[in-house]
Amino acid sequence: MPLYKTIHPNSQTVVKIWKITESYTELMQPLDLKPNSLERVLGMKSELHQRGFLSVRHLLRDSGYTDQDLYYDTNGKPHLKDGKQISITHSFTFSGIIISDAEVGIDIEKQREKITVIAKKFVDYELNYLSENDTDYIKRLTVIWGIKESLYKLFATPGMLFREHFLVIPFMLEDGKTVAWIDYDNKKYRYQTHFLEFEGFTCAFVTT
Repeated sequence: MPLYKTIHPNSQTVVKIWKITESYTELMQPLDLKPNSLERVLGMKSELHQRGFLSVRHLLRDSGYTDQDLYYDTNGKPHLKDGKQISITHSFTFSGIIISDAEVGIDIEKQREKITVIAKKFVDYELNYLSENDTDYIKRLTVIWGIKESLYKLFATPGMLFREHFLVIPFMLEDGKTVAWIDYDNKKYRYQTHFLEFEGFTCAFVTT
C-alpha cells in the first residue's frame, strides 16, 4: 500500500498523501463504492483520473472511513458524515486528503513551466515579492496556486477569484509555511498555510 506521507500539522488535523503506483484493477478490487461513485469512476475517460479517484478512496480507508462516509454538497465540497472536515486532491501520480475538526483545504500540483503563462490570472498582490528572474519562480508560483486552490476548496463559494480575493503573504520555499488571507464581501479571513515538495510536485494545504 503506497501511503507516501503522513503529516500532522496540528493536534486536530492529519494529511495523507498517496503515490499512485497500482493499476486501475488493483485499486478497484478491495473497494466498496456507492452506486453514484461507481457511475462516476466508470464514466471517466482517463484511466489516470480513475486511478486518482480510487486512490482517494484508499486514503479514506486508511483513515478509518469508507466511500459511504463521504458526500458532496451543492457547491461540490466534500464532507464526512461524522462531521469532520475533509478536502481532497489528486494530480497525475499523487493524491491527498486532509481531515480536521476545523475547515481545511488541500491541493497537489505538478511543477510545470506552463504555470508562468497563466500567472497573471491568479497573482496580483504577490507580484510585490515575485520576480520572473528568480531561479525558484516556477516553484513559488506553484506554491501560490496550491494555496489559493486550497483556499477556494475550503471556502467553496461561487464567484470567488484567485487574483482578487486571495492573498498569500511573502515566503521562501525553505519556510514550508506562510499566512494567507481571503478578502471577500467586505470580510477578511486569515489562514495558516503549509507546503512541501516531492518528486517534482508541490502539495499545499490550509488550516484555520
